[in-house]
Amino acid sequence: MSKISLKELHTTLKQYFGYEAFRDKQQEIIETVLRGKDTLVIMPTGGGKSICFQLPALIFPKLTIVISPLIALMKDQVDGLKANGINANFYNSSQQSSEQEAIMNEVMDGSLKLLYVAPESLSLLQNILDEDYVSCIAIDEAHCISSWGHDFRPSYQQLGYLKDKLPNTPIIALTATADKATRKDIADQLNIPKAKLFLSSFDRNNISLNVRPSNKRVQQIIDFVKQKPNESGIVYCLSRKSCEELSNKLKAEKISSSYYHAGLSHEERNKVQENFIYDRTQIVCATIAFGMGIDKSNVRWVIHYNLPKNIEGYYQEIGRGGRDGLDATALLFYSYADIIQLKRFIQGAKNAHVQTAKLDRMKQFAEAKTCRRKTLLSYFGELLEEDCGNCDICKNPPQFIDGTEYAQKILSVIHRLEEQEPMGMVIAVLRGSGSQSVIDKGYHKIKSYGIGRDLTDMDWQQYIIQMMNQGYCEIAFHEHNSLKMTTLSHQVLFDGLSVKMTKALAVLKRKTGVKANQQTQFAEPEVDNSLFEKLRLLRLEISMEESIPAYLVFNDATLKEIAEVQPTNKEDFLEINGVGQRKLDVYGKRFIDLVKDYKEA
Repeated sequence: MSKISLKELHTTLKQYFGYEAFRDKQQEIIETVLRGKDTLVIMPTGGGKSICFQLPALIFPKLTIVISPLIALMKDQVDGLKANGINANFYNSSQQSSEQEAIMNEVMDGSLKLLYVAPESLSLLQNILDEDYVSCIAIDEAHCISSWGHDFRPSYQQLGYLKDKLPNTPIIALTATADKATRKDIADQLNIPKAKLFLSSFDRNNISLNVRPSNKRVQQIIDFVKQKPNESGIVYCLSRKSCEELSNKLKAEKISSSYYHAGLSHEERNKVQENFIYDRTQIVCATIAFGMGIDKSNVRWVIHYNLPKNIEGYYQEIGRGGRDGLDATALLFYSYADIIQLKRFIQGAKNAHVQTAKLDRMKQFAEAKTCRRKTLLSYFGELLEEDCGNCDICKNPPQFIDGTEYAQKILSVIHRLEEQEPMGMVIAVLRGSGSQSVIDKGYHKIKSYGIGRDLTDMDWQQYIIQMMNQGYCEIAFHEHNSLKMTTLSHQVLFDGLSVKMTKALAVLKRKTGVKANQQTQFAEPEVDNSLFEKLRLLRLEISMEESIPAYLVFNDATLKEIAEVQPTNKEDFLEINGVGQRKLDVYGKRFIDLVKDYKEA
């Protein structure tokens, strides 16, 4: 395709999506797709992945097919596109034949820009899977194709044939969470091994990360929610029973709540999801079956009633909070009983060893004594130099020691083992173990053998975990959980970079309780009679009139900017981020009149 001018890209961005500028790597991704190149995009939830294929679809002459795992997600995105004045639709076997025929006619005449379809329904589109009709294929939630991923779906594995069928059509695969093994697997299985990789920062620094012991967690949740009377939130639970019991306890406290799990009928699940999207229900207590189809931008908090089974799932779930960029809270309750239950679930699985290793990393995150955001980002290979200042550890830091010597000993062994061995063997060599496996491999002859005899196995395990959490080494799950060096490893080992740790003994003796003065205190609730609240109520009124979710009118970030700027004419209103031409035409007068009335009051 011929080169598109930067002016045309920005004009399209503002006209249809209401934004003045691209975020992070969006512009480069879009330009790559428009040049017809295959692309793999790893971008956090709320980072703006959708625009990376939706905007090119408006410029491409023919159809963009979007493969998505959930009908709810398709409908949500299609509703949002239509609200922005974009011709989009979804296609599945439940539609009437007349509706399917109308969609096909729009494909044939080139007027339909985006068509969403589940992988199971691709067979229904064989007559248009042709380069005469298709300009681009987008594969959303692409981690579903990989058995290394946290949400593997066999139906995604059929998608490799698309590149053979449309060899000149660019494929853009997108996901919020994929470690190195998963990224390689996605590209290989989609037959796009040379796809350009765009790895955005995983840092959602607007989300405050907090972990607490699980004692009296129901009361803690009730206290937390009562301080946030107008805020939407999700509570994730491991079991259906927990979902129902917690929801009923919240209702008993006169808190608007529903529960959602796979045991409900399709109609019941749809009703719960719709009530949440339309702000009729404040809180949903759910299993992990809930959320992937939710593009709701004004979720202000996410609570994990139980420990998640891996960091990818945890990261994706907390990412459903604060999608609009405003402050959000992630609160995780942790107990050893969760570990026992999750290990029971893993038993007998095909990749049980991988799931167990990932559960161990999740446990290590919950037990971290250093900045949680550093721990989270290091899992995805991203190194944060400074502590975040927005997690419970940063706000209540423990006492640290100089752990540089411990770190150098650990890294020396990893280096001399050629980064081929898991944590257990690294500790065995550090401790000078005379076990048969150490002797058989000749590890008793390496220079670093026995340099850590003065500490126990448990001490070394704690120090290695702290190093992983800070990004000084990492686990390669797809290489038998071997410990690997990072760029920071070399600085510690060869350039004298110092390492802070908490003393291992303190970690081992730590009780499950947390001192009262270390608990994050809940702020007193505020009564909000501000312009923002008036704008929020107008948005709710419009959403009810048009039967669309409130955030599809404007998200919270846009309302906040309107409240701050207080535009009183069309020109100034159009300058607000999130206000495109159609939304100015449809909603502008009512919001401008409200601002005028507020200023004159």
